[in-house]
Amino acid sequence: MRLSQAPAPKATAVLVLADGQVLKGQGVGATGEAVGEVCFNTAMSGYQEILTDPSYAGQIITFTFPHIGNVGVNAEDIENASPAGASAARGAIFRAPITSPSNYRAQLDLSAWMKRRGIVGLAGVDTRALTALIRDKGMPHGVIAHNPAGQFNIDALAKRAREWAGLEGRDLARDVTTLQSYDHKETAWRWNEGYGRNTGDGPHVVVIDYGVKRNILRLLADQGARVTVVPATATYEEVMEKNPDGVVLSNGPGDPAATGEYSIPVIRKLIENKVPTFGICLGHQMLALAAGAKTLKMTQGHHGANHPVKDLETGKVEIVSMNHGFTVDPKTLPANAEPTFVSLFDGTNSGIKLTDAPAFSVQHHPEASPGPQDSFGIFKKFVDGLRAA
Repeated sequence: MRLSQAPAPKATAVLVLADGQVLKGQGVGATGEAVGEVCFNTAMSGYQEILTDPSYAGQIITFTFPHIGNVGVNAEDIENASPAGASAARGAIFRAPITSPSNYRAQLDLSAWMKRRGIVGLAGVDTRALTALIRDKGMPHGVIAHNPAGQFNIDALAKRAREWAGLEGRDLARDVTTLQSYDHKETAWRWNEGYGRNTGDGPHVVVIDYGVKRNILRLLADQGARVTVVPATATYEEVMEKNPDGVVLSNGPGDPAATGEYSIPVIRKLIENKVPTFGICLGHQMLALAAGAKTLKMTQGHHGANHPVKDLETGKVEIVSMNHGFTVDPKTLPANAEPTFVSLFDGTNSGIKLTDAPAFSVQHHPEASPGPQDSFGIFKKFVDGLRAA
């Protein structure tokens, strides 16, 4: 499949894929080059949250919605909780050029913000053709390059894309995790109020940060939990020194099996000692690995804000956000790991619970609110369970 290319002014940015295909357009954001896995995201809103989600480390995001940047950016809608994850996404690709922002919360336009954060952008290209390519052939390796002079060594960029190792076997949680423990008190955003503060003395939740999104921490605090965040590499003893009532395994980037080399022994001890545990996205995959299941690399992955999942216990369907390129192989789930959610797009596993320990997890992002807030209740379920224990 060849990518289509509409006539355009002199190109100041390109995307060069490992097979040599080239998309040319106009550069936005930072200048320079970035190599990564090219994926697509189908969300119609939330581009700032997407670009600051640490789960996108090592990836170049193609936005399928054509108009990105219209509401600008602000200092409040940043999702990475740790400065280490500030520039998780390596690049961004847009159909239409970025326009001047029009929103009462806007503090900066998207292109200037991307430049500050080192994110290379490409605009004015056929994102539908690129999305179709990813749908049919999987997520390719590519190099995105922005040079205002319009000078590119296409052969060298293609060679760099071909030689990039990819995400399989890569532990990227170390790159985006916090370097030290800290307490989190900020609660969820409310209209005309902004973010609040949790000053209560509810259950103590320790979050293992594999690339945690800030809204996960906010929604835990919103339920009255006292939240402490620890690095991805924290040992079982370091986690338990915090005297947690429960533990959250956060989202994050990379191959769960690679991160699992140091995290799975910790999670297994949590399970063995009956510590209430809740996993999200990468945390879901690693809970499954710790229970004895296996994970697989997906062809296209799930990246968007319009994914239907079915709760197998209630029959209820929720519309959720997803962002993952690996999945739990349901055929490898042990007898003590029951599926709880399933994707209605492709039937992949979207949640499990252990029958012999107080541990459960979901593949989707319950902290995200893609219009519906269907999954917010799972935080209440977890924290209320800690109160009742």
